[in-house]
Amino acid sequence: MNTGELLERYARGERDFSGLDLHQVNLAGAILWRANFADANLVKSNLKGTILIRADLSQVDLRGALLAKADLRLAKLSLADLRGADLSGADLRYTNLQGANLTGAFLHRADLTGADLSDTNLTDAVLTEAILSQVDLSKTIVQNVRLNPAIEAALEETTDYQTANFL
Repeated sequence: MNTGELLERYARGERDFSGLDLHQVNLAGAILWRANFADANLVKSNLKGTILIRADLSQVDLRGALLAKADLRLAKLSLADLRGADLSGADLRYTNLQGANLTGAFLHRADLTGADLSDTNLTDAVLTEAILSQVDLSKTIVQNVRLNPAIEAALEETTDYQTANFL
């Protein structure tokens, strides 16, 4: 399915795009509220500035995808593969990222307020200037994560990641 066809189907009221192979699709700036992309292949796709509020992206493959400044508030990204994805400046407030793989993801200036990051893998992720207020980091792998120096110090001292609050 190409970009035009997907956007046309969405405009006609279709919301279920689960399981589709959409690798390298260009949906930059599209408005896709409540769309269902569960189990879809969006590897290296351009979703820059895309509005995906309350979208279902659970178990989606977003390796190397461009999601800079995307609006993913209240979206489901549980078990998503976001290795190497660019989420810089993305709005991830209250997003469910439980069990997601964020290895090497770029989350510079992303807003993760209230996000569920439990059981995620943040190895080598860049979270500089990210907002990490009220995040759930329980059972999360945080090896070699780049954070602001003050947050790195707080991470070393805390043992309760379930209600972590790093401003």
